[in-house]
Amino acid sequence: MSEQTSQEPTMEEILASIRRIISEDDAPAAEEAEAAPAEEPAAVAPEPEPEPEPEPVAVAAPEPEVVAPEPEPEPPAEEDALELTDKVETHGDLDVFPQAAAPAEPEPRPIEALVSERAASAAASSFGALSAAIAMPQAGRTLEDVVRELLRPLLQQWLDENLPGIVQQAVQAEVERIARGRVR
Repeated sequence: MSEQTSQEPTMEEILASIRRIISEDDAPAAEEAEAAPAEEPAAVAPEPEPEPEPEPVAVAAPEPEVVAPEPEPEPPAEEDALELTDKVETHGDLDVFPQAAAPAEPEPRPIEALVSERAASAAASSFGALSAAIAMPQAGRTLEDVVRELLRPLLQQWLDENLPGIVQQAVQAEVERIARGRVR
């Protein structure tokens, strides 16, 4: 636990303070209970006028009494108490649990192929041909070179299809700009 400073009350001091407050609260209640039955309606004598009370003098509040807690009596030693080094006999049925019978797992169904044997062999041969075509036979060749080589035919096909239209649109836009008289 952490160290307590001198300003913090200990647990025992707190408990003693609570006990003292409870006993002080119980004492006036007991005195009132005793005084109530003793009073009888009697002839009321005129009460003398009370004397004026002197002004209270400021006095520093007294420190609450610190009651040292009584040490708890040591519990009587039990002869049946076990030490940590004592061995305990077990009763076989209390600490051994029988294993529940595991349910038998059903045999797995044979997995049916999603593709036929012929389609699988055709796909395998196509992948083999693709890997042979992409193989990098030269030691100085990089992946970038291989990608460039594979993209060249695709780029050529795209340019053949789209370049004439792009050039035609660019030329037409430039001719219209010149015809309107806007020169850069």
